[in-house]
Amino acid sequence: MSIKLLSVLSVFIVMISCKEKQEPAKQEEKNPLDSKTIKAKDIAKFKYTDYILDSRAGDSIANWNEYKQLEDVVISVKKGDLSFFISNGKGVTELMVNLKQNIPLEIKSDAIMARLTAIETKILKLESLSNLSTTGKPELLSVIEEFLVAFSNLNLQMNKKIENDNIIIERPQDTIMPI
Repeated sequence: MSIKLLSVLSVFIVMISCKEKQEPAKQEEKNPLDSKTIKAKDIAKFKYTDYILDSRAGDSIANWNEYKQLEDVVISVKKGDLSFFISNGKGVTELMVNLKQNIPLEIKSDAIMARLTAIETKILKLESLSNLSTTGKPELLSVIEEFLVAFSNLNLQMNKKIENDNIIIERPQDTIMPI
């Protein structure tokens, strides 16, 4: 009799404990979808210096269409729209290749090419993580911030390049002193 009572009690305890574990699992399934959604408010919380192009640098790249495409991507990312990166690996790669190939000669330098390489790294990382279902919101936000900082640094470098190119340095004339 005690064996039957003990076995019934064991089965009852197992049933109760199984039910409790299943309910939190259902809640966890709902949370990742909500927690991965990126909003403009989340991105506005980033603390970085957002450099914009000055007018002279803007004139130098006026015909650089790939930069304008990249700028459009940055604007949409700032709004929380990552649709450019979702299942668009070929488009991302094509943009980066064309961005490097069609750079205007006025701003082409090693420093700017290095910034383009940094942006390429960050944009590919963002594309990769935005397509993974296991990526959490904090990790995605961190990569978005890195991408925005890299784009800001590219703008800063282009501003510096144009500024340095427009500096006119007058050299003193050589004068020969009589002995």
